[in-house]
Order: sequence, then C-alpha cells, then structure tokens
Amino acid sequence: MTQAKDPLHGMTLESILVALQAHYGWDGLAERVDIRCFKSDPSIKSSLTFLRKTPWARAKVEQLFVQLCRSKA
Repeated sequence: MTQAKDPLHGMTLESILVALQAHYGWDGLAERVDIRCFKSDPSIKSSLTFLRKTPWARAKVEQLFVQLCRSKA
C-alpha cells in the first residue's frame, strides 16, 4: 500500500480519535470498539492513555478510522 492511499499516514493517534469521536460520538465508539475507556467517563486524554498502552485496542481504533475514511471516499 502506498503512503498516498494509506489514511493513517501522517495521522496522530489523537487526531484519529478526535475524528472518530466527532463522527460517532462516545456511544457510537463504544458500540464499535468494546473498551471501557469509551464507556465509562470517556475523554480524549484517558482514551489516548489506554490506547497507547494497549496495542490490540489501538489496532481496532485505527481499523475503524480506515473504514470511516473509505466510506467517505
């Protein structure tokens, strides 16, 4: 996959999370990625802390972002 077609290229985890939260809201994110930081008192800061320490959860969030980008294209 070339960088031009990779929606994750040049994106920070924070910008990905902000975009997903703006599109789906916290409830929508919690439905799509079943992690507590999206369900219980969610915030960008707490979610970033968890996602940076948890590779499987970060992968799911990145995958959801890629799906969102493709659906908008």
